Amino acid sequence: MDPNANPFNPGAGTPPPELVGRDPILQQANTVLERIKRGRSERSLLFVGLRGVGKTVLLREVRRRALDKVYAVEMIEAQEEQTIAQLLVPALRRLLLDLDGAKKTIASVKRGLRVLRSFLGTVKVKAGDVEVTLGVDPEAGRADSGDLESDLKDMLIALGEAARDAERPIALLIDELQYLPKRDLAALIRGLHAVAQEGLPLVLFGAGLPQLFSQVGEAKSYAERLFRFFEIDRLSHADSDEVVRGPVQEQGASVTQDALQEIYKQTKGYPYFLQEWGYRAWNLAPENSIDVEVAREATRLALRELDHQFFRVRFDRVTPASVSTCERSLNWAKVCIDQAKSPTSLARPPTSSDRYAMRSSERAWSTARLMGISRLPFRCSINS
Repeated sequence: MDPNANPFNPGAGTPPPELVGRDPILQQANTVLERIKRGRSERSLLFVGLRGVGKTVLLREVRRRALDKVYAVEMIEAQEEQTIAQLLVPALRRLLLDLDGAKKTIASVKRGLRVLRSFLGTVKVKAGDVEVTLGVDPEAGRADSGDLESDLKDMLIALGEAARDAERPIALLIDELQYLPKRDLAALIRGLHAVAQEGLPLVLFGAGLPQLFSQVGEAKSYAERLFRFFEIDRLSHADSDEVVRGPVQEQGASVTQDALQEIYKQTKGYPYFLQEWGYRAWNLAPENSIDVEVAREATRLALRELDHQFFRVRFDRVTPASVSTCERSLNWAKVCIDQAKSPTSLARPPTSSDRYAMRSSERAWSTARLMGISRLPFRCSINS
């Protein structure tokens, strides 16, 4: 079919043609946004999951909905070796200037800029190669103690007060939160806790890899009461089919059920891989229909592309220790599968231990595949 009309969008955080299977999460995000806007209290949301499951896409959709509700919004991405100040200061500056955009000269907005100037006095922050400056005097006694937790708390409270007085709530969206050092994450959590206690209209939507669960808990013991966690996982079989079928049908084409089955078998419902397989299948289909033979050829091409590009880049980055950990996980997964498939296990209904073993094996394989170890001999055992 015409590659120029291809509706699929494989990419990092690229919005798919249809956002399927995430309605409960987005409904909760809508509730949070609406309650904060009405001056009610709500917990911030954290999206946690492996790479390729659509966390960034969800954040971008929340950003769109927040803008529709006339929020002041900043979406930023944490980087390795980056401090919380380097991450937040340029975004907080933009938010305060945005709140001041109506030129109402709101006193708390001006004070927020001065508090940010005080915060800048304790850290050095650059945007690219240019040092961030504000052109205002610092606010004495606010965010100038040199203690990160105390100063960031002052800064976020000043930001929330500015939002309240400007009658415009703030949504701060941070991707890759797992990169924040423990000290910085603790400071962010304390600041958000203070904002919530004051009932200020500022909310965080964050995303990160699975280790974020433990990182947040270790940073502050009360974090589980401050955040609502959503574990973002693979899509169901039905939702995976719709991810492929819907865009194809919208273009006036069709896809057979056997083709959908082949795509789901290979992708296991991972959103990124569904887009990759859909993209390949569309370009391969000679006419306005994707059949199982086209889907199988798409599998061959997609795996070759992933092994030489996607997985190769990841594999070249992992350390020998990481590879060793992944191989141990795969060996454990094989033990789990062998146990679950043993004659004794098959002769009785599956127990909770059996189900746990199979879930563990699936997670181990998912981890291996996303790390780039996709050509180990064990791969055949996993897919059988």
